[in-house]
Amino acid sequence: MTSLNLLATVSLGYVAILFMVAFWADRQALRGRSARFMRSPLIYTLSLSIYCTAWTFYGAVGYAARSGMEYVTIYLGPTLVMIGWWWGLRKLVRVGRSQRISSIADLLSARYGKSNVLAIGVTLLAVVGVTPYIALQLQSITLSVAIFAEADPTRSHNESGTVFWIAMGLACFAILFGTRNLNANERHHGVVMAVALEAVVKLIALVAVGVFVVWGLAGGIEETLARIDRSPIGHWQVDGGRWTAITFLAAAAFVCLPRMFQVMVVENEDERHLRTAAWAFPTYLLLISIFVVPIAALGLELLPQGSNPDLFVLTLPLSQGQNGLAMLSFLGGFSSATSMVIVAAMSLSTMVSNHIVMPIWLRSTGAFKGASVSGDVRSVVLFARRFSIAAIMGLGYAYYQISGGGAALAAIGLISFSGIAQILPALVGGLFWRGATRAGALAGLTIGFAVWGYTLLLPEVAGGVFSASTLANGPFGLGWLRPQALFGIEGFDPIVHCVLWSMSLNVAAFALVSVMSFPSPMERLQGAQFVHVFDHSAGPGGWTGSVAQSEDLMIMSQRILGPEEAQNFFQAALRRQGGPGPLPEPTPSFLEQLERELSASIGAAAAHAMIGQIVSGAAVSVEDLLAVADESAQLLEYSSRLEAQSKELSRTALQLRDTNQKLTQLSEQKDAFLSQVSHELRTPMTSVRAFSEILRDEPGLTAAEQHKYASIIHDEALRLTRLLNDLLDLSVLESGAVSLNVSTRRLGDVLDHALSSALAGADGPLQIIRDRDREAVAVETDVDRLSQVFINLIANAQKYCTATDPELRIHVRSSGDRVEVDLADNGAGIPVDFHEMIFEKFSRVTPERAGGAGLGLAICKEIMRKLGGDISFLSEREGAAFRVTLPIRLKIEEIR
Repeated sequence: MTSLNLLATVSLGYVAILFMVAFWADRQALRGRSARFMRSPLIYTLSLSIYCTAWTFYGAVGYAARSGMEYVTIYLGPTLVMIGWWWGLRKLVRVGRSQRISSIADLLSARYGKSNVLAIGVTLLAVVGVTPYIALQLQSITLSVAIFAEADPTRSHNESGTVFWIAMGLACFAILFGTRNLNANERHHGVVMAVALEAVVKLIALVAVGVFVVWGLAGGIEETLARIDRSPIGHWQVDGGRWTAITFLAAAAFVCLPRMFQVMVVENEDERHLRTAAWAFPTYLLLISIFVVPIAALGLELLPQGSNPDLFVLTLPLSQGQNGLAMLSFLGGFSSATSMVIVAAMSLSTMVSNHIVMPIWLRSTGAFKGASVSGDVRSVVLFARRFSIAAIMGLGYAYYQISGGGAALAAIGLISFSGIAQILPALVGGLFWRGATRAGALAGLTIGFAVWGYTLLLPEVAGGVFSASTLANGPFGLGWLRPQALFGIEGFDPIVHCVLWSMSLNVAAFALVSVMSFPSPMERLQGAQFVHVFDHSAGPGGWTGSVAQSEDLMIMSQRILGPEEAQNFFQAALRRQGGPGPLPEPTPSFLEQLERELSASIGAAAAHAMIGQIVSGAAVSVEDLLAVADESAQLLEYSSRLEAQSKELSRTALQLRDTNQKLTQLSEQKDAFLSQVSHELRTPMTSVRAFSEILRDEPGLTAAEQHKYASIIHDEALRLTRLLNDLLDLSVLESGAVSLNVSTRRLGDVLDHALSSALAGADGPLQIIRDRDREAVAVETDVDRLSQVFINLIANAQKYCTATDPELRIHVRSSGDRVEVDLADNGAGIPVDFHEMIFEKFSRVTPERAGGAGLGLAICKEIMRKLGGDISFLSEREGAAFRVTLPIRLKIEEIR
């Protein structure tokens, strides 16, 4: 059996390793030699595993044993956030970096006009909401130690003393490595590295126990699944209401918990790490939860009835004599609990010191005015944070003692999640809604916090603060005020009931009050900075340093930042300004930078108040200036929006007119096409019919007359055949169903073939002028189709050229990977009125001399388009001139 002495030795050794890792990481960062892996997305992802506390290590198994697959909701919420809302997390991280945010209370304070009242409210809500969670971690460690104490009869175990010393040790660790630097916005490399190490330990521990249970106890995956089906877990039904509510709570807590905000936003080195975390963290959750059901099922089957399911991860290995595995499991649970407590205490202490202790101390001592170089503000802040850590751990210890440590771990966790979720409406609204106001955020938080405390926290804490009569009949007999049946709605699970009413009333109050109230100028400017954070790299303007004295600002900064850090900041600002004096000029940009630097140490609200006291002492003038600037910005934005909408409407109207004109043209072309086709078809068919009737009805015709009429019928039939062939050819080309036969041929040979075909049997001579040297170009194309284009152009020149001595000039010119062929005659040319329509179907410039239907050039246009080239009319030339452009090598995509 594992003795308590051995357990204590191993635990102290493990804590010593954590101390050494944290100390080494802090020293490396202090010397500026932090290793690359310390700033890697892997460490960032592992630090997010602080979400996996003792609840997920111990409580998830107990949750599965009691409620079946409902435990999945605890992992499903963060997974949905990381995968589906990573863009929102990116915006949150960008805001944190640009505004020098040190905590979630600081973020809401900065968003809603640097309101310290709101920051105090968020801080109190966080402390009250997280205190049960800290008690949960202390309870888990105590229960696990008690398991080993039962197995070691030689040692006595004082539960209260164990909890006390554990709380003391965790407080010391958080104080040593969480308050070494005053600037809360600096990275706590030591704590983050320790948390990352603990993330690996708890994952290895839980997977090791799972592997032992599946293959060591159950005998493989198939047998494990069979045992799960036979266990009570296999018969649990899914409650849709609880699944939805708990998934929502898990997602909200993942974003709003102070410890999660600390590691996700404040400790973030590079927002690009979120891309890796978006898939790596859900994978981590999958691995740490995959063996929960097998451990729960085997624990219910093998362990005695009445065993605590929350401790199956420990008791199963111990019952089988696997003391080493049980020790590893204890270290995993110990890691889960300690990492959460340390970071939670550290983040809460920053909130308490910045938003409660420091404002009270500054007002009570008048510290704005009698500035000196003593550094007393710095020492007060550090003391406040260290005292806050001790006080928060004391609250957790007190809650554990009051509650008796008897509640299930999952129940305590859900109580905390429900409280922290009340921050979500103000947080999301502040990031995406410029109209959200401080009054709305305060109203929502107050109502949500009150409803949560009334419906869930007070009925559950210490066995319930309310009496049985109050729970059954409501206070003073008012049934509609029953804590767990508010407004007379019964039948809901307590968690679902609390989430339904607290979040509904929270959101309603936040939205309604924000709409009814008017934001201050500072709120509006900060709202623009948050909502449009990717468009604004700098903070809100507004400071006017004309009456500020650089010496006063320097003295104040020394008291907060320390002499050396303050002097370095001021000297860097002086170098950027390039001024001659010993101190920088208090320009608005400098004052904004100084406010952000101070806000990282004492919070946004306190930093704004201190600079405001020194700069002007009168907030009215600054507010008026901000109001004017903000109203002007809103007017300009509204004007630009109207102008953009007007331009968009104009573009849309123009597009509609163009579209309508094109449709009209298409309709006219369709009508003209049908009319022309029917005319062209009717003319030869009428001739054929008339002369065939003469041959049939006139028996006295001579042989010469019969031959004459038969020849006319034959010619008209040929004309009709050519027309139908042209129509079919054009239809095939336009539909894209044409098949090209690509081959390589000299361009001169193609022209020779076209000339011989077009001029065969011509009535009059047409002189051809060529430069055969230029035609020695090999082209890879459909030679027959290209020859068809040349034949049509040459035949048109021979037919329509009106010159006394008609001639056709053929000029070839290569240009890169394309070749141009110009064919120009010396006739009268084409009238200007016909230039735009010569490539249209049935277009004939001189119908009296036309022998076809006017489809030749339209067919040529389609052929050249299929060949990847073009045919155009050269209107600037004398006579009729056409240019045929084609690629030297036809590409496959051009064929398509």
